[in-house]
Amino acid sequence: MIQAISKLMSFDEFLEWKTENSRYELHNGVVVEMQTTGKHEEVVEFLQTELTLETRRMQLPYRFPRNALVKSPSQETGYLPDILVVKRDALVLEPLWEKSSTITHGSSIPLIIEVVSTNWRDDYAHKMIEYEALGIPEYWIVDYLGLGGSRYIGSPKQPTLLVYQLVDGEYQIKLFRGDERVESLAFSELNLTAKQIFSGLLVR
Repeated sequence: MIQAISKLMSFDEFLEWKTENSRYELHNGVVVEMQTTGKHEEVVEFLQTELTLETRRMQLPYRFPRNALVKSPSQETGYLPDILVVKRDALVLEPLWEKSSTITHGSSIPLIIEVVSTNWRDDYAHKMIEYEALGIPEYWIVDYLGLGGSRYIGSPKQPTLLVYQLVDGEYQIKLFRGDERVESLAFSELNLTAKQIFSGLLVR
C-alpha cells in the first residue's frame, strides 16, 4: 500500500475526491492506494468467478459490486474489499448506495473477502475488527503466501485460508489448508479446497 496524499480527509470528503474506478481506501482519514500483485489478481478473479457461478447454480440473492466501499461505523474509514458479496434486496436500504456505491450496514453483506499479498496487518487486525463491529456474518482472509503473523496461522507459516464467522457478536475462526474443503455459511454447498483457491485453478 502507498499513501496517496498526506492531507487528512473526512469520509464525505473522500467520497467527493475519489473517482468510481480508483483503487483507494480511507484509513482513519488517511487516503491509501491499493497496490496488488499479479498472483493476487489471479486468486481474486478465480474466487469471483467461482462464487458467481455458485450464486447462479444455487439461485442465491447475491451481487458482487467491484468498486463498492464498506464504511466503518465509528471512524473516517472506508474499505474497498477484494470481493464483496451483498444481498440484492438490501441495496435499496443503503443510504449511500445510489450516489456513492457505499455500503454502511453489515446486514447487507453476507460475505466479505480479503486476499493477502502485501500488508497483512490491515487484513488480520484493522479490517477484521471493523468487519466484526459492523456485524458482517462472514469474513475470509485468503493468505495464499502464508504472510500472516504466527499467532494467526501458526508456525511454521504456510498458506492458510481463515474463515471468520460471527457468533454472538464475535468472530469465531476456522483455518483451512491444502485439500481441506472450505466451509462457508454464505455458500453452504461450495466445493472448493484451500489449495484450489490459492492456485487459482479448478481441478474437477
